[in-house]
Amino acid sequence: MDSQYRLFAQTRPAKLFFIAAIPGAISMLASSLYQTLDGMFVGQGLGSVAFAALNLAMPFVIINFAVADLIGVGSSVPISINLGQGNKDEANRIFSLSVLMILISAVALGGLLFLSAPLLMTLMGADGLFRDYAVLYLRVYALFSPLTTLTFALDNYLRICGKVKTSMGLNIAMSVTSAVLEMLFIFVFGWGIWSAALATCLGMTVVVVSALVPFTLGRRALRFVRPRFSKAVVRRILASGTPSFLNNIAGRLTSIVFNMMLVRMGGQDAVSTYGVLMYADGLVQPILYGTCDSLQPAIGYNWGAGLKSRVRSIEKCCIAASLVISLTAATLIHTFPGLLASIFVDGGNLPLLEEATGALTLFSFAFLFRWISFSSQSFFLAIEMPIQATTISISTALVFPMIMLFALQGLGLTGIWLNFASVNVLSAILSIILVASKWKTIMAKDTVVRRE
Repeated sequence: MDSQYRLFAQTRPAKLFFIAAIPGAISMLASSLYQTLDGMFVGQGLGSVAFAALNLAMPFVIINFAVADLIGVGSSVPISINLGQGNKDEANRIFSLSVLMILISAVALGGLLFLSAPLLMTLMGADGLFRDYAVLYLRVYALFSPLTTLTFALDNYLRICGKVKTSMGLNIAMSVTSAVLEMLFIFVFGWGIWSAALATCLGMTVVVVSALVPFTLGRRALRFVRPRFSKAVVRRILASGTPSFLNNIAGRLTSIVFNMMLVRMGGQDAVSTYGVLMYADGLVQPILYGTCDSLQPAIGYNWGAGLKSRVRSIEKCCIAASLVISLTAATLIHTFPGLLASIFVDGGNLPLLEEATGALTLFSFAFLFRWISFSSQSFFLAIEMPIQATTISISTALVFPMIMLFALQGLGLTGIWLNFASVNVLSAILSIILVASKWKTIMAKDTVVRRE
């Protein structure tokens, strides 16, 4: 009996949650804490222009990573389901093909971003030092793209193999390495904003190399085999990964539109305030993602094995954890907005500090509803219902923000800060409707297909 079956199909759901989701949340917490330190190092060490430039370039960095995440998340679902059905050879073929697809796409997109960085930042409305900093930051990530983009996919593959603690350890190592390097580069060596990107890329590279070696040597449940291109498999990967990909892309497109408006409405300070909100979100979102994403292999495995009642039990743990995380975040951000803003904003810039504090207070209400759409989207993705997952992701990341941007435009900057809470209310309503539409399928009886 393989270790995946013992872990995913036999471990009590509550115990499985602590084995899989808690380490996943801790590893994502380490990542989110590093993102916070990254913003703090740049804001406090290099100034408000560098901090604004980082936030202007970051959507394009995440778009680059989103392609790898598309393939990584998309392949994880059919891999988990095939393992649940006992099809190990097919799982290995999908795994090998996916890694090759990520490498090819990373080289192509990284090269494109490097060449187009000056034009992109000019189109965003940046000029002078503001533009130059953003170009430097983006180009470092573009150069490292073939290595760094594998980070997200390998994290998924390790969890599929049951190596949850290994995944957690590597994520913590990446965050610590990147933070130490960035602190040295900025505060000791006195290097510029490009060194902040370099520190992150070096930390990610160390993790990628460390994670790849056991797969290459055949020491994991998944192993590299000769990849076999199949249109059907590629379509399945893309279909399963599209919700996560579109969520990332749509979210970055929204950020780009918001940044373009903010540059014109309030200049660098408005972009910096928006950046503070994104960093606050970056403290919470990875924990939610780590919790739900860590349970996806177990949900997909049991769905493939026909253990529907077990799927529901595991999902209940995911929903409860998402609720607790979201309400805790809402409480802390609403109670201590000034303290959070001061992490990223130089205390001497009082107007920016006041604007960021007020924006965070309004932003905190988004987390009262965030858990509903997040857990619903994660569940639909894990059981290969990409249409429902995509509908939630696109609506949350692009459609609803654009609608509310128009509806609240009369409020100026305050309307943008209120956008987040209003969007999450609409997303929660949509998610409840979609879950209700698939209620009979979700509540179906067990039809075991796995034989031991």
